[in-house]
Amino acid sequence: MHRETPGAQPGPPAVRVAVLCPQTYMNDAGRSVGPARGSYELALERVLVVHDEIDLRFGEVRARTGGGLAGHNGLKSIKRELGGGDFTRVRVGVGRPDSSDPEIVSAYVLGRFREGREQVAELIERACEQVERVVLGEQPAA
Repeated sequence: MHRETPGAQPGPPAVRVAVLCPQTYMNDAGRSVGPARGSYELALERVLVVHDEIDLRFGEVRARTGGGLAGHNGLKSIKRELGGGDFTRVRVGVGRPDSSDPEIVSAYVLGRFREGREQVAELIERACEQVERVVLGEQPAA
C-alpha cells in the first residue's frame, strides 16, 4: 500500500535505503558490512557495494551481481563476512597502472587520481546515477 505524504511530489513510492560508510580499511570492509546486514536483517541480494575497479578504464561504471572478485581484497572480505558473493556491486572504473607488480598496483589504488577534479566529479556523478538506477530497479545488475 502506498500512502501520499502531504507536499510530496507524485511518482513512484519511496525506497528505503541505508548507507554504510565503513570506518575500516577497504581490505577489512566485511567487518562492517556483515554486522550491518545482520542488524538490518537484509537478504544477501539486497546488499549493494560500490567499489573501485582497476579492470575498467577510468570513467566506466557498471553494475553486476555476483561474479569473480578479481583479487580485490575488500570484496573478498565482504564475501567472507556475508557468507557468499551474490551481492550486487556498482563497479567504478579507475583504470589500471602499467605494471602488474602488487606494490605498484596497491600504490595506484591508494593514491590520488591522476585525472583532474572535473573528471573525478563526473565519475562520481555517473556512479551515483548507476546506484540510483539499481536501487530503483530501473536497471537490473548483469
